[in-house]
Parts: sequence; C-alpha cells; structure tokens
Amino acid sequence: MSTVYADATTVFGDDQDTFTDGFKPSTSSIKPKDLDHRQAGAGLGKSAQPKLVNDFIATTDYTLEERPFFFPIGKDGVIAALEKLDKQLVQSGRSRILSRKSPTVWGSREVAPGKLGLINHGGNPKFLTKPGRYPSFPFRNWWARKWYGTTGLSDTVIEFQGLTVVQVSQNQAAVVSDPQNHIFVIKNSGFVAFAIEGTYDVLSIVDQTHLPGVVKDRLTGVTLGWTHEVKMKSKISAREEREYVVATFLNIPANNCAILQRGDDLELLSAGQSVVTNPSVTLRGLFTLGENQLEMPTKDIFTRDQVPVSLTIYLKWQLTEPLKLTTHGYNTPYDALRDKTQSILTQIVAHLDYSAMIKQRSLGPDNMEDGTDPSSAFLDALRTRAMDEMHEAALEYGIVLKDLAVIDRQFKGEIASTMDKLTTRALQAQVEAANVDRENSNKVKQEEGALAVARIKAQSANAQADAEAYKIVTAAKAQAQRTKIEAEAHAEATRLAAEAESEAVRIKAKADEQVLDQFARDMQMRRIEIQKVQAYGSKTVFVPAEGAGAQMGNAMAIGMAAGMGADARR
Repeated sequence: MSTVYADATTVFGDDQDTFTDGFKPSTSSIKPKDLDHRQAGAGLGKSAQPKLVNDFIATTDYTLEERPFFFPIGKDGVIAALEKLDKQLVQSGRSRILSRKSPTVWGSREVAPGKLGLINHGGNPKFLTKPGRYPSFPFRNWWARKWYGTTGLSDTVIEFQGLTVVQVSQNQAAVVSDPQNHIFVIKNSGFVAFAIEGTYDVLSIVDQTHLPGVVKDRLTGVTLGWTHEVKMKSKISAREEREYVVATFLNIPANNCAILQRGDDLELLSAGQSVVTNPSVTLRGLFTLGENQLEMPTKDIFTRDQVPVSLTIYLKWQLTEPLKLTTHGYNTPYDALRDKTQSILTQIVAHLDYSAMIKQRSLGPDNMEDGTDPSSAFLDALRTRAMDEMHEAALEYGIVLKDLAVIDRQFKGEIASTMDKLTTRALQAQVEAANVDRENSNKVKQEEGALAVARIKAQSANAQADAEAYKIVTAAKAQAQRTKIEAEAHAEATRLAAEAESEAVRIKAKADEQVLDQFARDMQMRRIEIQKVQAYGSKTVFVPAEGAGAQMGNAMAIGMAAGMGADARR
C-alpha cells in the first residue's frame, strides 16, 4: 500500500492504495473521545491531475494551481513531454528547447540511441533528441553555444540550465521543491518542467521499501517499522544555512500500524508505505498488533505483617486499539500496564501474610491449591481477582491481557534474611541428600554394569566352548567318515584285484587246458621251473609235499637240525 499525506503533493500513476487488517479508509479526523478503528489515506486516482489525499492532513495542494511549463510524463515518454513543453515555450514567445538540427553522415558530435544531446545556447537549454552524428556549430555564432555531452533518456533525474526531468520507478519516490519552495512527491511516474523564476530542486530519491531508519520496541525488541526523513537546506541569512525536515517516509510491516497526530486529533495508519509532507502532522508512534510478552520487576511491596517483597511479573498482552492507548497519553503498552500492575499487586500482597506467601511459588493461574490449606481458597480468589482487574484495566487502554503470573519473589528485611538462611540450609540438606542418593544410584548402576559384563563374558565363553566342541565333533565325524570311505575303497579294490587275479588264473588254466601238444606242455613246465628259480633263487631246494618225497624232506630237516646242534655243542 502506498499512501501520501501532504499539503503539497503530486502523485502520477496507478492507484496503489490497499487497506488490510480490517481497517477502513478514513476521511475525517479522530477526536480523543472517538476511539473507533480508523484508517488514514484516501486512494489516488489514475488521472494525471493531482488530488487532495486526505482531509485529516491535507490543507492546500499547490499542484492544483496552474503551473506553467510543467508537464507530466505519460505513456508517450520523455520526448513527447519535452515536445509539449517546447510548444508551450514557443507559444509564450520564449526560446525553444528542442534543437531543429538533423543528424548527418559526418560530424564530430554523436548522440547514441536512448541519449539526449545537451547544448548550452546562450544560457538556455537545447536538446538533440534524434540519434546520429551532428556537425560542429556554425562559425557565426559559435560563442553562443557550448556542447555539454549526452545524458540518458531513462535517467531518474536530469537537471540542465533550468530544465528538470524526473521519472521514478514503482519502488521509488522523488521529493521535489518547486520555485516557491513548496514540497511535493512524485511516485511511479515523472514530469518535465522549465523554471522561469527559481528552480525545481530534487531533494531526494527514496527507496520506499528499504528505508534506512529502523524503529524497534525498546523493551521487546520487536521491529515496528522503518522511517526516513528528507531534509532541505534553507538559507536564512547571508552566513547561515539550516536543514529542515520536509518529508517523512514510513514503511510499516504487516500487522503493525502508526498513529499520526495533528493538534489534538489522532489518525491510525495501517501497514504499507506512506509519506508525510504536511508540517502540522507528526508521527506519534509505531505499534505492533501482535502478541508480546515480557518479564517486569516491581517495586517493593509490603505484606500484611510488613515484610517487604519484590516480585518479577510475567505479562503477555496484545494491543488491539492503539488509538485508546495514545489517547490516554502512553507511548507503549508496557507503560500503561506497568503502573496498573504495580497498583493491583500492591493491594493483593497487602492482604497476604509472609507465611502464606512463602508457601506459594507462584501467583499464576496454573498454580492452584488442592484445598487442604485454609488460606488456599483465599489465595485462589486473589489470583482470579488480580487477573480480572488487570484484564478490565487493560481494556481501557485498548490492550487484551492474555496472561499474568508472578514468576519470582525476593523477600527483604530481617525476617526474610532469617528465612533465607533457613531456606538455604534446607536446600543444602536437600542437595546433600540428593548427592548421597546420586552416589548410591551410581554404585548400584556400576554393580549392575559389572554383573551385566560378567554375564556377557560367560555367555561369550559358553558360546566359544560350544563352538570348539562342535568343531571337534565335526572333525571326528569327518575323520571317521574318511576312514570308512578309505576302508570301503580298499576292500573294493582288494575284491576287484582278487576277482581279476582269479579270472586271470582261470583264463590261463583254460588256455593251458587247450594246449594238446606234448612238446608245448613240456616247454611250459620248463618255463614255470625257470620262473620258480628266478623267484626263489638258484640255491633253493624244492621238496615234494606229498608221497615219498615228503617223508624224505622231513628226514633231511631232522638231519640238518642234528648237525646244527652238534656244531653248537662244539
């Protein structure tokens, strides 16, 4: 949203005003007694004619007066506006500002596309608008002309020999002072003007969404908005110049607002970009409409038995009607809540005994007694009363109180000192007992850890022994299986060898049986004898095992034994 508050304001371009957060546009001032929601800033039309912006701050709009040699820059651009200005100057009998020179194929001066050629013609401005090369000035009047180079057609500000061209983008705002030192603001458009008497001075080009001045809440640190003041130097004597603020720019983020003041009248301004140029309108303050929370220390409060106590309060609130707050003269919601909270808590604590307060860790709504304490009902009633009274008091300032609690208390005086010592001793005893419990717990955990480690080691040893036994059993089974396989293989080999040998003998016998020739049989017998001698040696004596030969062998053996015995006796 873009809003202008001024007594001399010109804005060209589309309407950019948008009202949000449920606030409606306002066209009348707000008295202190009128505390309804209001929104400042009427919309700006699409017409090129300036309008009064808002009745609250608008006094006289100098742009409504007839301004000679002043033309807004429309959709046709800067060149069209310069042509209109040139035509009006010629009609008034003054020198034209657009040169009638045409570019040539030769020349020492070049004007590129998108540029303007600047010529000082006897103190009057002249512009070359057509791109190309231009010859040097004729000799007969060269002393009256001087070439000042070129400038961009899209430059934001062009100032040359009394001619002022201003054109700003959507996010820019130009603060301009006219020849009579009246201030006006140009946004999202521009103008061309030629000052016959005085000058149009461009005081500043402002980036409306990136203002340099940050406004923060001094207590909560919440960013409330950004501001920027445009100043103008004024010469008030031959030796003295001073700066005066002529425009104040505001950039208010979402869910925030500002309060403007003119005399005793107040106006609420919602989020968006705004500018104030009316000297009778001042910025009262910036506020946030969101939730805020803060811890607030109170002054010393005396209990019913005259024991001083200092409390730390937790407050949570939301500002819903800033006009009510500023009407009562407060600059922040905290300032309004602080005094009221101190007053109500003073009344509540004055009805409590020290012994009752020392039992209470908090006066917040979440800390309710179980009903066993005789004073618990009374304390609960006080808590309810405090919240109700604070909520009712906050509504008078346009604040909704959402939470209130006492999060800390510090008792003072001799009784409090004695109780603090006792409390400290009790806490020390509790700490020592907690340390003993912690040590015992640590020892138990250590023993449990050692037992767990031993259990794990035993399980690991059992697993290892099982693995070794399984390995041995497996090896034994493998060896037995191997032996069995080898024995079976050997037996099978023996059986096969015996069968082969038997088969060979049978074949040989069958072959011998088929030999019928006597000579062949004799030759075979002799070959057998030769094989026997080769097998047993040439000295071997073969004794018949049957018949008379067998008996002869026995006799020979007995004789040999007797001979060996006789030899031994010798």
